[in-house]
Formats: sequence, C-alpha cells, structure tokens
Amino acid sequence: MIHIVIGTKAQLIKMAPVLKALQNEGLPYRFISTGQHRETMDDILDNFGLDGPDYCLYGGSDITSITGMAGWSLRILWHTLTRRREIFGDDQNGIVLVHGDTFSTLLGALMARLAGLKVGHVESGLRSFNLFHPFPEELIRLLTFRLTHYFFCPSQWAIANLATYPGNKIDTGGNTLTDALRFALAAGDIADVAIPDMPFGIVTLHRFENIYSRTALARVVEIVGHISRNQHLVFILHKPTEKKLREFGLYDRLARLENVELRRRYDFFRFIRLVGVAEFVVSDGGSNQEECHYLGKPILLLRKATERQEGMGGNCLLSSYNLELIDRFVADYRSYARAPQARSCSPSRIIAETCRQFV
Repeated sequence: MIHIVIGTKAQLIKMAPVLKALQNEGLPYRFISTGQHRETMDDILDNFGLDGPDYCLYGGSDITSITGMAGWSLRILWHTLTRRREIFGDDQNGIVLVHGDTFSTLLGALMARLAGLKVGHVESGLRSFNLFHPFPEELIRLLTFRLTHYFFCPSQWAIANLATYPGNKIDTGGNTLTDALRFALAAGDIADVAIPDMPFGIVTLHRFENIYSRTALARVVEIVGHISRNQHLVFILHKPTEKKLREFGLYDRLARLENVELRRRYDFFRFIRLVGVAEFVVSDGGSNQEECHYLGKPILLLRKATERQEGMGGNCLLSSYNLELIDRFVADYRSYARAPQARSCSPSRIIAETCRQFV
C-alpha cells in the first residue's frame, strides 16, 4: 500500500499533484493527516479536486507554538505505537511518503519506521549546510535522511548531497511544485482575487527565524516599512505571523504603514494569481522561492541562507537582511525578471511510477 503523510498547507500543495498522479495511474493510496495545519486545508483540497484525509491523527487547532508542537508530537508517536492498524491497516510491505522539512515530515518517517514500512522522502537532498539557518528545517532534513529508503530528489545537486546515505536516489527532474503550478495557471481568471489598481509587491513571511523573537520580527517590520516608502505592498498574514505580531505589540505598527495593505492568506490558486500580476515578491519561504523561479518573478529572500538553488543568481536575491542589498533589489527589481521555466517532465508522475511496486 502507498501511504502519504501530510501535515501542513505547503506540503499539501506540493503533494496534491502526487495524489492526482496516483489517481491517474490507478494506484490506490491512503492519505494520513497529522493535523499540524487544519485551517484552509479544505480550500487546497478543493483547488485540486481531492478528497479529505482517510485518517486524521490530531483534530485540534493549528499547531503554532513550540510547546504545542512538543505535546502534539508525543501524542502522535504514542498513537502510532498503540493504534498501528488503525493508521496503516495490516500493511507489512508498503511505503510511506513524507515531504520536505517540517515536524510532520520527521514524524511521518518515524511512524513508518515504527510500523516496519519503507520511507519515501519527497523533495529530498536539499541542504543549506548551516544547522541554524534555516532552523529547525535543516536539522529535520538531516534526521529524515537517516530514516529514508527512497529519496525523491528534484535535481542532481540534491542527489549529490545524499552520497553518504544508503538508499535509492531518484531524480524527479524538478520539484512537484511545477505540477502544482500547472493546475493553478490552468485555473486562470477562475481564481478570483482583488488586484490593486497600482503596481505592487507581495510580502509573505512565516519562518521561525523571522518570527520567533520580538527582535527578529521587529527587524522584519522595519524592512517592510523601508521598502514601502517607494512601493505599494500587499502583506499576506500567515496565522503564526499574525499571532506573533500581536503578541509582540507590532501588529499596529505594521498596520499603520501607509503603503502596506494587510490581507488574509489565500488558497494556492488565488495566491498564484496574485503573484502573477505582482511586480515582485518578498518572502522567507522556500516554496515561494521555487514558485517565483518557475514563473520568472523577481523575489527577495529575507533569510540568511537557503537550502534551494532555484533562482539563485537569476530572479532571486538572498538579502541576508542587508539594507543595501534590499535597496538595490527594490530600485532595480525589473532586472531580476526572467522568462517562465518550461518543463515537459512531471516529477509527480515519476514518483507515482516508482511507488507502483508497492501496490
């Protein structure tokens, strides 16, 4: 049997095309949700025309704190030990697909190992080679590598990073996000979203390194204010980011910025529609880096390091929070624009075909 463990909205976006590919190939699968994120998951499922999870490990609200994450992780591992058959049935020879670098990734791999099943890691082999940037994602990837049997890598560079790890390395020829973008772009104007009547940039920030402390988040607000002096910005409010902005007393400061428009988070199709007409994107997200690379959209990364190669030296500038670099990007962002990337292969189909042996 093929089992897919998904916990976050970003994982669902990137794994939805894999679920669609499995359906198209007539390969049955079991979709298991860890419950790390629950809000807006239904919107993403609707985007891709997918059914909800076959099994949910946690039914509470979104996990947005470190203490909440610890308790949630222990509950899921205990659940796996005591209710293996509920989760994986009587499967003794199947594979569990996990994705990326979140706590749900590591938990899914541990669950598979505890159940005696194979682990397939999608988007494997990415490295920043800095344990603290991004943290804890880089550490989670290293731990997941040690638990994995099938490494689904988006490039030969990623495969090379796994030279010391035993297992099967499969080059998927790109990220499954390319398949997700095909769905989103095909939706076109169906994905209705309010477009500002002036040139604008999008800001979308949520990573631990940018919101874990008041100092880090205040720096982000300062940078956004700095950019907004000359550019209209649409700031997408991720739930953890909004929570920390309010907790640290920074929300009102951000809301008072004259040239910044705050908006709730969109589903994937609407977000991509907005990105398509924006001048540039300011983000700390790896998925946004990839999306902008494939779309040829200028993107400024508010990070010290990235584990992805997409767009580096082209449409993407890693800021390292350097105001001089940030000013240079904003003043000349059009020079970072590139032609959209055209890809004929389907990474999701390659993953589905590899998993056929487990059905």
